[in-house]
Amino acid sequence: MHQMNNLRAVDLNLLVILEALLSERHLSRAAERLHMSQPAVSHALARLRHLLDDPLLLRGKGGFQPTARALALARPLAEALQSVRSVLGGAVFEAATAQRVFRLAMSDYGAALILPALLRRLRVEAPGIDVVVSYASRQAVVAGVQDGEIDLALGVFPQLPEQLHRETLFEETFVCALDPASLAPGESLSLQTYLARPHVLVASGEGGMAAEVDAALAQLGQARRIAVRVPYWTVAPDVVMGTDLILTVARRAVHGSAGQGLAQYSAPFAIAPFAFEVIRHRRTDGDAGIAWLRAAIATAAEPG
Repeated sequence: MHQMNNLRAVDLNLLVILEALLSERHLSRAAERLHMSQPAVSHALARLRHLLDDPLLLRGKGGFQPTARALALARPLAEALQSVRSVLGGAVFEAATAQRVFRLAMSDYGAALILPALLRRLRVEAPGIDVVVSYASRQAVVAGVQDGEIDLALGVFPQLPEQLHRETLFEETFVCALDPASLAPGESLSLQTYLARPHVLVASGEGGMAAEVDAALAQLGQARRIAVRVPYWTVAPDVVMGTDLILTVARRAVHGSAGQGLAQYSAPFAIAPFAFEVIRHRRTDGDAGIAWLRAAIATAAEPG
């Protein structure tokens, strides 16, 4: 095995390329992320294989599969490069000239609230920044942040590993949305009516929202009947129209055009609000780019 004690023999740029390859697991995507040609990245991979005496990435279905050695290197490599960036960069991020890919994770609820304002700002202030948005279960999102595959994740996170840091973007409350024609004139939404009616549940990765509602009902010794489960927040209001269904939902999810035509009532029982948060790994503490993006997200999350 090659010895790497002589750091003068190591090209730091190779490690940056390895970081991108381990993250993308695809030659052309890594090249695009690094703003390099594909042959140049391929040549760098050959040098890395020689330097580390390991294949590192093996061709598989849909891209590369990392070897055991590559998987073991991923986290310490990311942490080491972040330390180098902090030292060399002096915690400076020039948004106007920066070229970087940020990977975010959020549900369609978070995307509808945050992305429009965030992307408008990025296109004006940081046109060289690219954003990749993904959506998965809460468990998969937390694992992605831990492994460095996700830079920032937005959502509801009741429990987190200690190496992840959370910041609250806003506290959200609940509202009950229903077709106004499903109530008699002058009728209000009582607890009796609420329990007698069927309900829509958004069965997404943001299970914490529904859990708050059901926990509040359980304290009263009650439970609601879930008649419809849908996977996305954005479709839920449309499902309610023309039916006797009730959607108990985060207030911002039916704000403006999303809740057009629906009657909105406060819940006839107390439901604890929940925090909508952005999480990141503590290894990004010195990353000025992540800090800039966090601030931009916080601004985008402010009520319009």
